[in-house]
Amino acid sequence: MRKTALSDEILLNIEKPARYIGGEVNSVYKDARNVDIRFAMCFPDVYEIGMSHLGIQILYDMFNRREDTWCERVYSPWLDLDKELRRLRQPLFALESQDEVRKFDFLGITIQFEMCYTNILQILDLSHIPLHAADRTKDHPFVIGGGPCAYNPEPLAEFFDMFYIGEGETAYDRLFDVYKEWKSSGASRQDFLRAAAGIEGIYVPAFYDVEYREDGTIASFAPNDPCAPRTVRKQVVMDMTEAPYPMKPVVPYIKATQDRVVLEIQRGCIRGCRFCQAGMIYRPTRERSADTLKEYARAMLANTGHEEISLSSLSSSDYSKLGELVTFLIDEFKDKGINISLPSLRIDAFSLDVMSKVQDIRKSSLTFAPEAGSQRMRDVINKGLTEEEILTGAGQAFEGGWTKVKLYFMLGLPTETEEDMKDIARLSDRVARRYYEIPKEQRRGRCQITASSSFFVPKPFTPFQWASMHPAEEYDRRAHLVNDEFREQLNRKSLKYNWHDADVTVLEGVMARGDRRVAKVIERAYRLGCLFDSWTESFHNDLWMQAFADTGVDIAFYTQRERKEDERFPWDFIDIGVTRSFLWREWKRAQEGIVTPNCRESCSGCGAAGFGGGVCHESKD
Repeated sequence: MRKTALSDEILLNIEKPARYIGGEVNSVYKDARNVDIRFAMCFPDVYEIGMSHLGIQILYDMFNRREDTWCERVYSPWLDLDKELRRLRQPLFALESQDEVRKFDFLGITIQFEMCYTNILQILDLSHIPLHAADRTKDHPFVIGGGPCAYNPEPLAEFFDMFYIGEGETAYDRLFDVYKEWKSSGASRQDFLRAAAGIEGIYVPAFYDVEYREDGTIASFAPNDPCAPRTVRKQVVMDMTEAPYPMKPVVPYIKATQDRVVLEIQRGCIRGCRFCQAGMIYRPTRERSADTLKEYARAMLANTGHEEISLSSLSSSDYSKLGELVTFLIDEFKDKGINISLPSLRIDAFSLDVMSKVQDIRKSSLTFAPEAGSQRMRDVINKGLTEEEILTGAGQAFEGGWTKVKLYFMLGLPTETEEDMKDIARLSDRVARRYYEIPKEQRRGRCQITASSSFFVPKPFTPFQWASMHPAEEYDRRAHLVNDEFREQLNRKSLKYNWHDADVTVLEGVMARGDRRVAKVIERAYRLGCLFDSWTESFHNDLWMQAFADTGVDIAFYTQRERKEDERFPWDFIDIGVTRSFLWREWKRAQEGIVTPNCRESCSGCGAAGFGGGVCHESKD
């Protein structure tokens, strides 16, 4: 019988105890005495969020295929268990074995969102692992970070032994082999880090020094050890069809945020939206073969018992075999009670036709992201979408039976004017107006248009990485201006408007573009009690403001400056393939409102062709 790390008394007195007991369908169990490497894979948020993350499922499956490795999972304990573990001084544990995380060889943390940074310190603290990498010994796991936020690892640099830059399917096997050689050699912890730094894609922060100018900008960033490369190149899986993929994903005990089978149909995006980090760091666009995806669908549904299958990508409409794949899924599974989910679709005739076949139109809503209300702003961000296309798509949806539409926008984009802001409300009203152009006898009551605004955060490796942000009060002012405009619209009873938390946005901006000096703010905020900062009920902006005051770090320096062309960024040592010169060119084109064609229409010379495959490569044939 499996042991549990938590007593029955604790399990009976915390929320959702199934988060912590393991034993789920398809979870992997090995004899710890018969493996050389124990890897604790961590998602620094609650179980329900972490279990919805495809990347962890891929690496969990891939690592456990190795006979010499046992990969287990760990998630952030919710506030109730956090309190109990501290009271009892009981170390955090992994789900499968229920063994203490501090006894593992590696603690791997996927970093998906800047507002989880205090949760990373929670994981280390509860595991009784020193927060600072410099304080760890051979008795502690090597702490390695990865995921999209690792493309600017500097705010977290002193907490991690190393970072993996890029897609995990490529270099981890090499890292594990090097670890086994080191482990049997009896060499020092530093020796393993030196060996790891020689593997392409691995960044060891301790082997680099940063110097700053009087104005606070970075003067130099250079290796301090001959083992460390001057540039760390991201890792890319070029053959997606042959890449590892979990045929038996772990099935959660409790309802996860995305409780379904996920088919990743492609990686990357051809569109080139200038605000979108994922669209740049995951270039070039690479597809999985439709035949392989069909096999995956059959196997994963059989192995999980899930009743929904979702097609995952940044822009599903751009997958070249979407029609063939969806037709197969309908024919194969629709009569078996399997729902098919199609996120990330553009609203056009083809996509609407596909969705009408797989969705219950009476219950479902269409989600569409114009991102900006005015055509001028959509050209600035390179959305590649006209108002005519938006209204035509909405009209076709309404005529097809849909009455609920969700529209996503951003506020605070570069060059934004008050007219651009007000156009969010005006465009939403024109979408509603298009519904009421349908003859009354053909309508299904009143339409419901829900518009939501997030606030723009300039991210590393985007054309907007040079842009400035605004103070929280200015974001709130803009949101209220848009809200007032919604109240003036003819169809206001059919319209609803929501907006994001401005305080969280400002903090996200500091973390996204911060340097090593931000680490002391994160640590101070954690010590003050900040945790689960992406959760409204546990976010405490006053404590964060105190942390900035206590450490003397200026928020405005990181958020309210437009950067100069030659400013050295904290992440400039990373090579993502897309060149800085291309990003700067796109930044200048944005200011002029010039649209850049997508990758299938024309190659813009971004640099990703250097990887030797994908859409950009094919377009040159």
